[in-house]
Amino acid sequence: MTGADVVVVGGGTIGGWAAWFLRRAGLSVVLVEAETLGSGASSRAAGMVRAQGGTPVAVRLGLWSQEFYRSQAELLGIDSGFVETGYYMPCFSEAEVSAAHERIAMQNRLGLDSTWVDPQDVDARNPSMAPGRTLGASYYARDGWIDPPRNVLAYTTALFTAGVEVRERCRFTGLRVEGGRVRAARTTQGDVGCDRVLLTGGPGLAAVGDAVGARIWSGGTRHQVVVTEPHPDLAADRVPMVFDVASGIYWRPEEGGLLWGMSNPDEAPGEARRFDEAYFARMRARVADLVPVTARLGLRRTWSATIDYTPDHLPILGPLLTDAGQIEGAWVAAAGGHGMMWGPGVSRAAADLVATGSTEVVDTPQLGLDRFDDEGRSSLAADPIALPFPEVTR
Repeated sequence: MTGADVVVVGGGTIGGWAAWFLRRAGLSVVLVEAETLGSGASSRAAGMVRAQGGTPVAVRLGLWSQEFYRSQAELLGIDSGFVETGYYMPCFSEAEVSAAHERIAMQNRLGLDSTWVDPQDVDARNPSMAPGRTLGASYYARDGWIDPPRNVLAYTTALFTAGVEVRERCRFTGLRVEGGRVRAARTTQGDVGCDRVLLTGGPGLAAVGDAVGARIWSGGTRHQVVVTEPHPDLAADRVPMVFDVASGIYWRPEEGGLLWGMSNPDEAPGEARRFDEAYFARMRARVADLVPVTARLGLRRTWSATIDYTPDHLPILGPLLTDAGQIEGAWVAAAGGHGMMWGPGVSRAAADLVATGSTEVVDTPQLGLDRFDDEGRSSLAADPIALPFPEVTR
């Protein structure tokens, strides 16, 4: 049996960066990944990175993650391709306007310099959008996006140069526990002796929990992204990032066209196996209404991916709780569908918990598994600025 200080389960954005943070903290780390690094949603995301969260937790994680993305080149010699472009969240009703002003006040108290933009300025700053449609928008100039495949390359490079032992095509199958404490992680390539383990896994995290007798309220559902043909009206200087919260559609420039994504809250959770043409057609009409030039453009690329989410759209950060009680040395981390946006912050917080039992990134005691009841209901208010995912079922 080989050994390490820590075993990290999962080679997506959360597991990858967490393993690197743990190695930088001086711990020996083995990362086990059932497929290959970044082979899940981490390489097929849209890359949106905003700090304009709807709760203090979301704001703090967004700010921390953006600062990390900006510092990567100096730290690593490579980065995730963060592009700062600004992000608008337009309002189409008085209720949305009121909620936006309350949200901006909360964000400002936390040090986020978000602002309110009047309807005329929204139109002037978004020439690709149909004019006269909004009642205004909230806005933060330093929001942006990353290149997801480059992010996978960045943490892969970081892992190998730091000396993390990476075992791909190695499936986690359970834990060896003695006296209520972790003694080894069981895998298809044999046991790895350790006294600490971090369970990640994105959309597959619930199955990872099942392997150790833990009910983890994290689900997976289809998320779809398309990129239109190029058009001069969609040049990068004419298209900032926009999130139509009411319909759950976001967009940004990409390759001279428009990249936009969507999720269907009315479909059953589960693995994404195909592109849903019918739902795309419904959402395409909404995008064409707001960005008229897209109505006459074809598509360059379409894809679907399985994305993880939690019942309250907030991350999971805390000790592993099983039917038999808490297992000492075992921790759980999930980004709740925001792997690109919160990934570095969630990963650093998780690494801190594993290494020292506490973190300054975000207030984690409220984010543990114990916030969910037997039906998956959370004791926390859900983040209102999130994609419209279906209910998590177990």
